[in-house]
Amino acid sequence: MLRLENVTKRYGVGAFGGRTFTAVRDVSFEVAPGEVVSLIGESGSGKSTIGKMILRLTPISEGRITLDGADIRGFARGRRKEYYRRVQGVFQDPFSCYNPIFKADRVLWMIKEEYFPRVPRAEWDERVESALRAVRLDPGAVLGRYPHQLSGGQLQRLLVARALLLDIRYLVADEITSMLDASTRIDVLNLLADLKTRGLGVLFITHDLALGNYIAAKTVVLRRGEVVEMGDTEKVFADPRHPYARHLLASVPQLHARWDGEQEERYGGCPVHEDAAAPEADGRAGPGRLVEVEPGHLVACTGPEGGCRVALARGGPAAAAAGGR
Repeated sequence: MLRLENVTKRYGVGAFGGRTFTAVRDVSFEVAPGEVVSLIGESGSGKSTIGKMILRLTPISEGRITLDGADIRGFARGRRKEYYRRVQGVFQDPFSCYNPIFKADRVLWMIKEEYFPRVPRAEWDERVESALRAVRLDPGAVLGRYPHQLSGGQLQRLLVARALLLDIRYLVADEITSMLDASTRIDVLNLLADLKTRGLGVLFITHDLALGNYIAAKTVVLRRGEVVEMGDTEKVFADPRHPYARHLLASVPQLHARWDGEQEERYGGCPVHEDAAAPEADGRAGPGRLVEVEPGHLVACTGPEGGCRVALARGGPAAAAAGGR
């Protein structure tokens, strides 16, 4: 199990780093083997930062990320290498992931040199061919070619094939379809769905709601670095509770209706404390805290910014009732 527990990321800002900016705050969720989890949010919401922390490309400020219960920050050099045999990433721009003077077979050969030096050449060639065919690439059409001679879709699938050669268990897919045309995009999504059936866990980072709905069993909605809603994809998309999640879904243009470009982000009230005077509302949540509103569906209290009077009163049911709720 790949699990994030109360993960926070802060960056130093200013001329001398005297101030801090919190890019990710108190994020918790998990990805199980054979499961696709969609991480959705607008640009700047912290999605890619979470992916980089999972891949150890940027350090965690607070909280922890664990793989099968082991904190990845404690991995020494040897265990770090083993970690990358289990967790890999594929990124938005495939062209930036390759050395332009290395042909595709050289890129894959580097995996053998680093991780499988004792594997005979003939056996390795069989593994390479099997990995390429698993991602629907013709070995004869890609091996021996430079990156600029391959399409974006071929390069993305080649990256996935490179990860498969490591026998990975989890893949961080960060906006991997955003630079692809529509037909190639579907091919890559179907590839991820196929790999899921083989037991691969995927964190699918995207700002495209339709793609997340298409491929993921679970959805995590991120806003300004915080999780505002998460749960089974069907429940989140069919009945979004948080104002921001509703705003995202309402912003998707519909073919049968005219979109005027003016969507209201705040729908009034708090999805957690709809009846703030009820005794059970006391202590269930505070600003940003996730509460299970139905089985498999969690939503965050909107806090003062969203007009939650329980959060404003901070005094439980009596104070909320006194506030006129």
